Amino acid sequence: MSLHDPLVRVRHMLDSACEAIALCRGRGASDLENDRLLELSLLHLITILGEAASQVPPAVRALHPDVPWARAISMRNRIVHGYDSVDREILWSTVREDLPQLASSLEKALSG
Repeated sequence: MSLHDPLVRVRHMLDSACEAIALCRGRGASDLENDRLLELSLLHLITILGEAASQVPPAVRALHPDVPWARAISMRNRIVHGYDSVDREILWSTVREDLPQLASSLEKALSG
């Protein structure tokens, strides 16, 4: 894929989601309070995911309505503009509950 291929951004989204999921394997929500590096890593990965989503052209987004494009972008905006009040419980549930489903939708988008 070339950098001009809009699916490159979808690949960036998938890579970020998978990395965030992997970072949380074998951990619990309380680890976010005790491991600042984990928290910052997850925030950064979700920011990348949302920024990549914002760069996918609307025509490509329309081809994959099962991907929650607006939610991904909104989460990025929430982290960037509300960095001082991110709720760790929401961050944790996003990674544990929402990202696996998002990753599945992104894999489908990339496969066909």
